[in-house]
Amino acid sequence: MILEIADIRIQPGQQAAFQKAIEHGLSTVASQAKGFRGAKVNHCIENPERYVLQIFWDTLEDHTVGFRESDLFTQWRAIVGPFFAAPPQVEHFNLTYTSA
Repeated sequence: MILEIADIRIQPGQQAAFQKAIEHGLSTVASQAKGFRGAKVNHCIENPERYVLQIFWDTLEDHTVGFRESDLFTQWRAIVGPFFAAPPQVEHFNLTYTSA
C-alpha cells in the first residue's frame, strides 16, 4: 500500500467551505478511482490555512497514472482547486513500520 501525502495551503478565511469541498471531492470523486483505499484530512492548529491530506492507494501508479491522468482528477481539481493558495506539495510513502 502507498500513502500519498499532500500538503495543502488554502486561501485565508476559506476553511469551512474547503472542508466541505474536500470531503465532497473525496467521497464522490476520488473514491471512485482504481486502487483508492481511503483518506484522512488533517487541519493544522497553528496555521489555519494549512491541511495535510493522506490518501491510501494500492500502488503508486493507481495515483500517478490511473487517477492523475483520468477525468476523475479533472473533476477533483474543479472541486478543491479553487481554494488553493499555491499548488499542493505531494509525496508518496511506503510503510516501513507499524505499531498497534
